[in-house]
Amino acid sequence: MRIKKITEVIGCKVYTDSGDYFGEIEEANLQENKVDGWKIKVGGSVMSLVGGARGVIIPHQFVRAISDIFIISKSALPSPDPEIDEVPEDLI
Repeated sequence: MRIKKITEVIGCKVYTDSGDYFGEIEEANLQENKVDGWKIKVGGSVMSLVGGARGVIIPHQFVRAISDIFIISKSALPSPDPEIDEVPEDLI
């Protein structure tokens, strides 16, 4: 296994483990000399899930692989909130 420097992965493309394009690595968050999370500039079809935010921070535990690209777990993505059209009668 080859160890990569953080500077080598800045700008790498990020994909989910289901193959969806997520964005690009902007920077790493370090805590006690270890990578705690990754700041990702969001792009592609995932932008609708993050509510117009230009970037997100994904904890390092959701990173599945780092090589020429990053692969993150799809469970790291925020789930969209379903729109509520009606108020249930028992709440009125």
